[in-house]
Amino acid sequence: MQKRNFLGGMVLILGIGAIIMKMVRGKKTEGNHMEKVEAIKEEVNANINDVADWFMLKGAMSNKKVQKLCYYAQAWSLALYDSPIATDSKFEAWVHGPVNKTLWNRFKCFGWSEFQLTEPERVREILNTKFSESQNKILESVWETYGEFSADELEKMTHEEKPWLEKRKGIGKFESCNDEISESTMKEYYRSRVIE
Repeated sequence: MQKRNFLGGMVLILGIGAIIMKMVRGKKTEGNHMEKVEAIKEEVNANINDVADWFMLKGAMSNKKVQKLCYYAQAWSLALYDSPIATDSKFEAWVHGPVNKTLWNRFKCFGWSEFQLTEPERVREILNTKFSESQNKILESVWETYGEFSADELEKMTHEEKPWLEKRKGIGKFESCNDEISESTMKEYYRSRVIE
C-alpha cells in the first residue's frame, strides 16, 4: 500500500482490496489527491435513509453532520464506482452545505440537536443486506476520514469544494437555494482528487 503525506486536506489512500481514507489536519493545500482507480458499477440496494442509519450506528450526531457524511458517501461512490451509494441521493446547495431533502424531512424535528438510533441492533441487521462489500468500504472510509469532524467543520469543507460552489455562484451567503448539486460535477471533482 502506498501512503501519501500532505500538509493538510484530504488524502485517500487505496490499497489492494481496501480503501483507507486519512485526514491530515493542518493548513489546506491544493493538489491533495488519491491514487487512480477504475470505476466499477455497483448495484444500488440502499436508500439514502439506509446510508444515514449506517453513519448513525457510529453514535449520536446532528442533522447537519449526517447530511454531510451522506453527501461525501455519495460523492466518493460516484467518483470511485460511477454509481450512487443509494437511491434518493440527490443533494441541494443549501446555505449550510449540501442537503438531501429526504433526510431533511426525516430529521428536521431535531433542529440543531444531536440524536441517535433507538434500535441500533435491529438497524444493523437490516443494513447487512443493503450494501455490497465495496459500498461498505466507501462508507467506512468516509467515516474514518470525516467522522471526527464537527458538523460546522464539515460544512466549511463543502463550502470550499466545487460541487457546492458551482450551484451557489451568484447567490448571497445566506440566500436560500434549492438547486440540485450536479452528480457529474461531484464525480468529476472527486475523481480529480485521484493521483494518476
